[in-house]
Amino acid sequence: MLAFFAPGALAAGPLAQATRVGQVPRQQQLQLVLPLNANLAGLESFAKSVNTPGSPSYGQYESVATLARRFGASPSASSRVIDYMRAAGATDVRLDATRLFVDATMSAPRAARVFSTPLAVFHAARLGRFVAPARPARVPAALQGLVTTVVGLDTRSLTGSSYTHATKGVRAKAKTGVRADVRAHAAAAQPSSAAPLTGTPSGCGPALAVQGFTPNQYETAYGFAPLLGAGLNGAGERVALIEIDGFRFSDLTSFASCFGLAVPPVRGFGVGLKHALAPGGEATLDVEVLDAAAPGLRGIDVYETKPSASATLRALTAPLQNRGFKPQVISASLGLCEPDVFLAIGLKGLRSVEGSLAMAAGSGISFLASSGDSGSADCVDLTGAPVARLSVNYPSSSPWVTGVGGTNFALTPANTIAAQIAWNDTSLQPGAAGGGGTSQLFKRPSYQKGTVNKNRRFVPDVSMLADIAPGYTVFCSATPDCVNSENTNPWQTVGGTSAATPLLAGGLALVDENQRLNGRHDVGFVNPLLYKIGRNRALRGSVFSDVQEFSNDIGPFITRNHRSLGCCKAGPGFDRASGWGSVNMFGFAGVAFNLTHPHIALSLPRHQHPAKLGALFATLSCSAACRVGAFAEVRIGSGKAFNIFSGIAALGAAGKTTVLMGFGSKHLSKMRSGLHHHRGIAIKVFGRLYGVSGTHVVARTGSKSLRIHG
Repeated sequence: MLAFFAPGALAAGPLAQATRVGQVPRQQQLQLVLPLNANLAGLESFAKSVNTPGSPSYGQYESVATLARRFGASPSASSRVIDYMRAAGATDVRLDATRLFVDATMSAPRAARVFSTPLAVFHAARLGRFVAPARPARVPAALQGLVTTVVGLDTRSLTGSSYTHATKGVRAKAKTGVRADVRAHAAAAQPSSAAPLTGTPSGCGPALAVQGFTPNQYETAYGFAPLLGAGLNGAGERVALIEIDGFRFSDLTSFASCFGLAVPPVRGFGVGLKHALAPGGEATLDVEVLDAAAPGLRGIDVYETKPSASATLRALTAPLQNRGFKPQVISASLGLCEPDVFLAIGLKGLRSVEGSLAMAAGSGISFLASSGDSGSADCVDLTGAPVARLSVNYPSSSPWVTGVGGTNFALTPANTIAAQIAWNDTSLQPGAAGGGGTSQLFKRPSYQKGTVNKNRRFVPDVSMLADIAPGYTVFCSATPDCVNSENTNPWQTVGGTSAATPLLAGGLALVDENQRLNGRHDVGFVNPLLYKIGRNRALRGSVFSDVQEFSNDIGPFITRNHRSLGCCKAGPGFDRASGWGSVNMFGFAGVAFNLTHPHIALSLPRHQHPAKLGALFATLSCSAACRVGAFAEVRIGSGKAFNIFSGIAALGAAGKTTVLMGFGSKHLSKMRSGLHHHRGIAIKVFGRLYGVSGTHVVARTGSKSLRIHG
């Protein structure tokens, strides 16, 4: 899926609206990331094979350590980079566990000399002061072929949250001068952008008083309730959140106490930080919504980072290498419009980030990212004003990420969905809507073929509740982000695709728990499965709630003549305003179970003597009742390989069995003759998982090797 566009329009004027204000202080330290030359094509091919339903390798994920050894930079190459950087004066130099990056800290003057670019201090209205190179950096000659680029010479803030707050003065009257037909459409839509709370909320009095949606409502609306009622709560599953602010644990306990929720173990991990970040509304929202969705999680791991390019890149890979804390799901409620990402890290840097996301997919992790809260116009200029042009949010636009857009709904008294529209809130200035549109960077991934006609990546993939009206009820005491002079009540309502993303992350944790308890593999990178379901009319209705009304076009609210930007309207089936629509987690759990299969593993008993015994043995384990077998590919010296097969063994429950693969007399004679003439015998053994009929192979393990010497 490493298929990129690099249009010239993305490469113009990164510092056009910034003012150069001085030289970089000599003591200024820069956190650098050096992407390594690695086998990204091989990594992506593997990740695709293990995440595609119907592939013989579907669900045969590998550990990050195994993938790093197979596809990352070689030990000798990475050692050369580390030695060079240390000799050049860098400190804290280390190889990323993915073997895709080397991290280092270096003073600005040294970095300027090593990467052949003058550095200066710039100022912009929205970003304040930051360091940036005055011209493109160059990889030193000694690192050519080992390192593809350098990230971190530019320290400006590059990530923004997808978090919309109702009580910070953001709420405003609908923008004056908007075309009458636009206002009429907003007013007529049900639920409208100013819809009152519907359904039947439940919780403590102070929470109910703010009139936002409560956990019992969105749990019922999105099919969490039957899973929770069946005893699933996320037990045994771990979810990682990537955040650019912090949270107070006491806020989470107040939220959980109000709604009768358990509180999972929550751990904070700083990425490139000396101290934890100050509490803010973004992380607070994410943790509380995730707790509501999956209150029995084994752990919620919060990775806090600064919003610079190098820090965010480190944060994306941090959950992959935190030993003992590998997540089943990663949720990132942050991002940046694609043109700014391209300007910040370039095509080579982007390729390396994509490699890390492919490694997450190859190891069986579901990676979700919010699609943004600016509709189809995701970019802002350096003053903070939205740019009136079409753009989508990264990393939600990555082919390896599930982009989560936004909706609003009206509920019945039983809290089922009565009506649903794409989120586009006319009461917020300068306009807020669920992100979605056409990627300028990525070609259409294979799982979108048959759904998307244009050879571009379309986002979002799915959508969940995001509108601020009435929004999610949360408890947040962080100052000044939540509690300030305009609002003294920590109970408040918030929205944004930032809320939609951890909600879906919690739902996937419940589904993975159900998969594990029933001997199935995790759903992993979930997009191929979602699109397979979406293209099947018989399955689609039980999993997706289609969104067919409204659009995510905020053009009328940000252009002088109130002109539409031309994208994107909701309609039947998949669209760029809402993807496939919202997800019913109970329906998805049932379909995922039926479209996945038990996990199969292979091992070879020790001290085998196939040439003497005339047979080869293999041990197969299965995570549930199954039918298994094995076959071997045998090569004598440099001769042509031949295959031998076992019979099919049936396991009535999870367990293991040993099967025999016998050699015919002709092959056995050749093997013994080859050994007599000192020709080695190379054997590769594969396990097979058969369907219920016992005739169709539905999965195959990787190979185990055996070599016999004469």
